[in-house]
Order: sequence, then C-alpha cells, then structure tokens
Amino acid sequence: MNIFRRVLRWLFILGGIVAGLITAIAAFFAQRLIQPLRQPLWGTPDQLDMTYEDVTFPATDGVRLSGWFIPAPANSPRKGATLIMVHGWGWNRLGEAATDVVANMTGASQVDLLRLAHSLYKDGFGLLMYDGRNHGESGSQAPMQFGETEAQDVVGAIAYLQGRPEVAANRIGALGFSAGANTVLYALAETDEIQAAVAVQPTSPAHFAERFGVHQFGFLGRVILPLAELMFQQAGGRPLKEYRLGTAVAQAGQTPVLYIQGIDDPWGSPEDVQQMAIATPNPSGPLLVPGTDRYSGYQYLIDNPAIATAFFEQHLPE
Repeated sequence: MNIFRRVLRWLFILGGIVAGLITAIAAFFAQRLIQPLRQPLWGTPDQLDMTYEDVTFPATDGVRLSGWFIPAPANSPRKGATLIMVHGWGWNRLGEAATDVVANMTGASQVDLLRLAHSLYKDGFGLLMYDGRNHGESGSQAPMQFGETEAQDVVGAIAYLQGRPEVAANRIGALGFSAGANTVLYALAETDEIQAAVAVQPTSPAHFAERFGVHQFGFLGRVILPLAELMFQQAGGRPLKEYRLGTAVAQAGQTPVLYIQGIDDPWGSPEDVQQMAIATPNPSGPLLVPGTDRYSGYQYLIDNPAIATAFFEQHLPE
C-alpha cells in the first residue's frame, strides 16, 4: 500500500470518528431538549422557616404539576399578593443544583431560588413554587417547547391560586428565569390574570442555540446544534426559528413586564431581550446587569431581591 492510500485510509477513519462524535454530542443535547434530566429536590421551605404545603394541580391541558404553596407571613400587609415562580430548563422548583453531567459540560453554576423565595416571603408575598412539566416531580409531555406549551402550566397555576382563600385573585404576579421567563411571556398572551411579571434572561430559541453552540463547541457548534435541532424536530418539535417570543409578548396587553438581562451573557444577549421589550406593550427595562457568564444574570436578582419587591409593590398595590 503506497503512502497516499495509507493517508487516505487514516483520513477516512478520522473523519468517521469526528462524524460519530458530532452525532453523539448532538444526540445528547437533543435528548436533553426532548426530555430534560430530572433533578431531585434537595431542600424544603421549612429549612428557611417558611410554612408551606405540598400541592398538586393540573395545567390547562391536564399535565399534573407538583409544587409548594407558601402562604404570606401572618402579619403581611400585602393582602393576598402572591407570586408564581417559574424555573428554567433542566432545573426544578428549587433552581439549579449544577451537579449533573450537563452542568459539568456547560459550566453551569448553582441557582438558589429558595433563597430568593425567602427574601420575597420576608417582604410579605405569598408564593407558589412548582416543577414545570418534564421537570422535578411533575408529569411528562415531551418534547419541551421553549415556553410555548409550558405556558399552560402557568395558567393552571393561576387557576389553582384563585381557589385559595389566602390569595387575592387580582394581585397575582409571576417571576420566570430563562426558559421559565419564556413560559411567563407566552402565558401573558393567554391570560390577563397576571398583574405583573419579571422575566430574567428570556431567550429566542434560535438565537440562543446559535450562541450556545459557538460558545461551547467553537466552529463545530455550527454543525452540532443544527443536527440536534433536526433530532428535536423528529421527536415532535418545530424549527427553532418558529418559536417567536416577540409575537407572543406583543399580545401581553397592558401587563407590566420587567426584563432583566446579563450584559456579558454568552448564550443570550441584551439585543435579543431588547427586541422583546420593544414588542411588549408595557415594558420596563431591560435592566442590564453585570456578570461574567449566563448564570450571573440569575444570581444578580437573587442577590438583589429588592428589585423584584419594588416592582411588585408598584404593580400589585395594596
């Protein structure tokens, strides 16, 4: 065998290895889109001296959801003002533990939503923290739809809260993170019963996928993510460019929405969130916050809960 044939053979072998690796990585991420790896709960509200109740309720399409209802403190002046907290993709009602293989691969950091809940509780708000469909202890309906179908979870949560005597039906707010922020924004187009909303780093799926792919895999991301998207579509999803948050938020009515976005977020971007704010009839922000990665934007609000308290005080008046 001459040198040319040997080189050609090794090139074919190397090409096959690279193609197999790309396909495996794409399949891994496609599977996480279709059915996220469930994180077990690692804490409860009573660890922070919050009285709570284990609850279940249906989304409007019947998916069973599990969560906690945390009534406001007995001496609260808020008169039934209650906030729905909506977590991000791959998280659960407590946030992100950042201990699984996806977290290790992507450089995820911990997100402690229970800490934020405690701050809001001390400020007098009641809270509903729940696991979204395909997450935590809630029911399944794959694949995920980047907030579009998940909005039915939020509408179901509102219906549940309206049946509780501790809740003022006209004083319900929502607070969403990442895909949970998308979920809240889609829900605003379906209901006028959310009086105010905070959206922390929502993202247009196509925009997010492109930036995430390049950040994680360099030039190979331009091959890996489209292949993962194709696998996602074969499982029942749609092309990512067809998930249009701007179209949804344009139908949000006069519900005030506060947008929060990290300046140096490598996966999302201020420009993307700015376009959402422009399309929103009654926006605040985006409030651009400092940070070095995607997770700094979430952490900023956890470290500065007074931002959420002040916004909901203004728009859920006594």
